[in-house]
Amino acid sequence: LAERGAHVTCLDLSREDFREEPVRSAGLIAFYLPMHTATRLAVALLPRVQALNPRAHICFYGLYAPVNAQYLRGLGAQSILGGEFEEGLIKLVGQLTNETSTPNSQNKNGDSGISLARQQFLVPDRSGLPPLEKYAHLILPDQSFRVAGYTEASRGCKHLCRHCPIVPVYEGAFRIVQREVVLEDIRRQINMGAQHVSFGDPDFFNGPTHAMAIVEEMHREFPGLSYDATIKIEHLLNHAELLPKLRDTGCLFVTSAVESVDDLVLGKLAKGHTRADFLRVVELFRESNLTLQPTFVPFNPWATLDGYRDLLGVLAQQDLIENVAPIQLAIRLLIPAGSKMLDLPEIRDDVEPFDAAALAYPWRHSDPRVDALANEVGEIVEREESLRRTRDEIFASIWKAAARALGKSADLPASLSSAQPARRAIPHMNEPWYCCAEPTRDQLVSIGKTKAAPPEHSLSQPDDFV
Repeated sequence: LAERGAHVTCLDLSREDFREEPVRSAGLIAFYLPMHTATRLAVALLPRVQALNPRAHICFYGLYAPVNAQYLRGLGAQSILGGEFEEGLIKLVGQLTNETSTPNSQNKNGDSGISLARQQFLVPDRSGLPPLEKYAHLILPDQSFRVAGYTEASRGCKHLCRHCPIVPVYEGAFRIVQREVVLEDIRRQINMGAQHVSFGDPDFFNGPTHAMAIVEEMHREFPGLSYDATIKIEHLLNHAELLPKLRDTGCLFVTSAVESVDDLVLGKLAKGHTRADFLRVVELFRESNLTLQPTFVPFNPWATLDGYRDLLGVLAQQDLIENVAPIQLAIRLLIPAGSKMLDLPEIRDDVEPFDAAALAYPWRHSDPRVDALANEVGEIVEREESLRRTRDEIFASIWKAAARALGKSADLPASLSSAQPARRAIPHMNEPWYCCAEPTRDQLVSIGKTKAAPPEHSLSQPDDFV
């Protein structure tokens, strides 16, 4: 946009205060919606923006924009862009700055506003954002930290997991970001102070050859730089030979959306792996001296109290308590607009009408005890993290809550015994990654103050572009 002559101001409201002046002077105000929480926060901010500048063209773009298009248009959005949105933004700015052309409130990418066109990416200009030091950073086992940067080597995903918010937009497509663009983005962030890089690809091994070429070149150029990535269990099994190469090129940990250890639930979510596959990947990571950080959606319509206790048992038995951010044990399935979860008759028939304010289909578990436990676990995590409890301590509290819900003994697993040696801390981000969750009002307030990685931007401006 800057190369096309637009004056661009970025406001990242997860890291800086709202500023009125850029909003007042903007011809275009565009909100970036990469996450559900970002969407709800943007909607809450919209009336203030409209009051400050009623003449500005309002655009919403990013993953959650097209699936919520009808609702957003009802609030005053004039343009909706999803998928590969850069070309759409450029065309929109061109329309707004062409006096002979009146911007069309309809999208140029079809009724959906989604474009999957291949493009030649430009190196991101991050100069208008807050310093990297203000964003999430890496915590090392000795409790020292590294400033973290963020980049993407690809977008979209080849897979069709039912609960994933990427699927309704990309429908199994993924797009490569050119290698030199990614490497130059990394170089510039290193010059800005980055000592670690988070690859935000939905799945780093959608294109394993592309991904490995990038990290191998990155490691040759910056041998002291560390990184992390997100990779499916299925891909970690199919490309197990690459795990030592990840380790040797500086990968400190891999996040993987395991979601459940119940094969029934995994089948409903169309995850493409089984409980046994997950356990095999745990073994492979230990053999490769790599750290796995599993994520979960433990509270879903098929969850049971026994199943939740089983999940906790697996984590204890596999010595994975330290590897799992406590929030992962409190996640409740989110069913947003366009979700492929609605393809399942039992979901489609049982969800409540769409809640526009929550941007989701509310649902209740058939066993009220499961919903009660979900609420209790969420409260435990929020309370004990605020008290700076260790992951072991929080896990022990959750274990006891699950035991009470089942009416069983609350004896802790042997791995949490005081006789056991202290658990080895693992490298992790100070703001845990999570997705597919229903945020509470308290979580929204918290995220508004300090949000979960990866970073998201609230854009503004043309005459100015915000």
